[in-house]
Amino acid sequence: MADTGVVLRRRRAIAPSWSTIGHVLRRWPILPLFILVILVLTGTIGPIFAPHNPIKSTLTARNTPPMWSSEGDNKYVLGTDHVGRDVLSRVIHGARVSLLVTAISLTSGLIVGTAVGVMAGYADQISPRFGPHIDEILMRVVEITFAVPIILVALVIVIVFGQNFGVLLGLLAFVSWNAFPRNVRAEVLTLKTKDYVALAKVSGASTFRIIFVHILPGVQNTILVIATLRVGQLILIEAILSFLGAGVPPPKPAWGSMISDGRDYLGDAWWIAFFPGMAIFLVVMALNFLGDWMRDRFDPRLRQL
Repeated sequence: MADTGVVLRRRRAIAPSWSTIGHVLRRWPILPLFILVILVLTGTIGPIFAPHNPIKSTLTARNTPPMWSSEGDNKYVLGTDHVGRDVLSRVIHGARVSLLVTAISLTSGLIVGTAVGVMAGYADQISPRFGPHIDEILMRVVEITFAVPIILVALVIVIVFGQNFGVLLGLLAFVSWNAFPRNVRAEVLTLKTKDYVALAKVSGASTFRIIFVHILPGVQNTILVIATLRVGQLILIEAILSFLGAGVPPPKPAWGSMISDGRDYLGDAWWIAFFPGMAIFLVVMALNFLGDWMRDRFDPRLRQL
């Protein structure tokens, strides 16, 4: 009986710790943040520690299995592709490409989309006569962009202008900006009726000051949530374009092009496409979870549930 009591006390002591860990994991996005920290570190300083040149091919080592396989080689942790390039090194350098392309295109899209949303929502205050027409035109333009088949347009543009970083950045910026205007406009329509905005007008504040000092701080949470969710979509779109040959120009390693290279070897060398595909899956999943958490965190209506 004494032994049974000791076991029960130990179980009761362990139970709160596991419940606390579960509560922390549910309350805070620890796993998504961990994945994103690895992505950022891999994209920034990872290429310094890459074991091999991601472009250099070694035909004698082509289709080498991962290190833990019976036919693997300790020199190639994740194996090699069909021309003998190290898969691990290419995944590491592909993270840098994805980060760079996504950061530039998202920044430009965020600026343009936020400006359009603020202009549409505050146009009637700037010009009571033409403001409603400006709002209507801007929103119709945004809706038209949602109807554009971006993959088909990307293929046509690449055929006309060639495959290069400039074309890819322009395509991703075009995709990223239209996610912001409608949500930002909805927030501006609410904020411009607040008392502190009316007091700023009465005190003689300029339109520029009202927008940047009183309106934009009120929409920054919405912008941040949309941007977080949009990063995962941009990484996925960039991978799709690279897979179709309309993304990052070769021989630069990109996750989408690596999957495209490995699709003909899935039966014999599955690792060529599996590891970059797993990288895309983990990063996009982590960004979506983080975006959902930020939405729940910053939305006061959801915090009350």
